[in-house]
Amino acid sequence: MTVTANIVGDRPVATLINVFTVPADRRQELLDLLGRATEETMRHQPGFLRANFHLSLDGERVVNYAQWESEEHYRAMLENPEARVHMDQAAKIATDVQPRLFRVVSSHTPAH
Repeated sequence: MTVTANIVGDRPVATLINVFTVPADRRQELLDLLGRATEETMRHQPGFLRANFHLSLDGERVVNYAQWESEEHYRAMLENPEARVHMDQAAKIATDVQPRLFRVVSSHTPAH
């Protein structure tokens, strides 16, 4: 299976890049939780566009690259009690959580 990130930069969206530092023995637990939370809750929230999960090659960090239609949609999700449960669970698994919102300013693909 080929896994790729689909980076949308052709319209204004809120891009969440959330870096979790996680002990090696709990990284799969965190990845499973994030996947389950996305399937069960996040993808059903208004304004959700996509989520991608990345594991650093050293195995110490998990990155969630997600996009929402707007910052307002992202902020509304943060207020949703159902979503908060998942975020709180992830924070208990990770030793550090660093969520930040960004906007895509450019995206490049290979020349063919």
